[in-house]
Amino acid sequence: MFAPYCRHVLAVFTAVLAVALFPATASADHSWGSYHWSTSSLPLKLALGDNLSGTWATGFFLRDAAINPWNAGCAGDTDTSSDSCQGEQPPGDAGKIESKVEFSSAPGGTLSNVRKCWPTAGRVEVCNTTYGNNGWLGVAQIWVSGSHITQGTVKLNDTYFNTSTYNTTAWRNLVMCQEVGHTIGLDHQDEAFSNGNLGTCMDYTNKPEGPPSNQRPNYHDFEQLQAIYHTHEPSGGGGSPRGRNKGRATLAPGMTEDMSERAQWGRIVRQVGRTAVFERDFGGGHKVFTFVIWAD
Repeated sequence: MFAPYCRHVLAVFTAVLAVALFPATASADHSWGSYHWSTSSLPLKLALGDNLSGTWATGFFLRDAAINPWNAGCAGDTDTSSDSCQGEQPPGDAGKIESKVEFSSAPGGTLSNVRKCWPTAGRVEVCNTTYGNNGWLGVAQIWVSGSHITQGTVKLNDTYFNTSTYNTTAWRNLVMCQEVGHTIGLDHQDEAFSNGNLGTCMDYTNKPEGPPSNQRPNYHDFEQLQAIYHTHEPSGGGGSPRGRNKGRATLAPGMTEDMSERAQWGRIVRQVGRTAVFERDFGGGHKVFTFVIWAD
């Protein structure tokens, strides 16, 4: 869907979403490496900095596609159409599962320069603007120290969302939900474009509205969050509750670039269909990993 162009260690993980569907077998085995936020208690409380404008702001996509769905968990209804948690899950009470993450919104910390969308320590900044015809629809970036995520950003490319192909509620929901999912340690459940939807925003598709809809998390996403955040970690560079630890992030030498273009991503380390992973090594343990889905 996008054109092909797609211990104290600091790394930036960039997930570029340019939507397309890759469903495989659904299972709770899609963590993003071993990366996670450290927290003194569970659920992990994490602020999303609201730097959104235009349709993203007036449509309440941060609330309806990210905060509410990821906070809800699974109610355990046998009628999944009325359950906030989509798709295949155990019936009745056996299907109940609480989310290990509690998102909240906060005033944006990078409103003066949403194009750069600079990170804020201890939280995730969410930004939109016309980033240009660069091939990507959405980008999630995560800074980690060791195995701990310390800050993140999500970029939404209005150059594509302003076109008839992507200017739909379903596409906006999928991209917002998936990119925020990446910032808490989740990878894709499936990376095939042409097979049936898995019923989760962590699945790629050419038809996000479904059926089944790929606009919200499903049971397997919450299973994976249970595995990632099964216990709290009171120490080691993690996000502060509600993102109180504000301030411009300290970046390693060379990492002050925008890093939204292919030329800045370094060497390719994984390619699966239209998805790819790049690595850029800045030395001294400082790296950038870029997860890409190309769009038409």
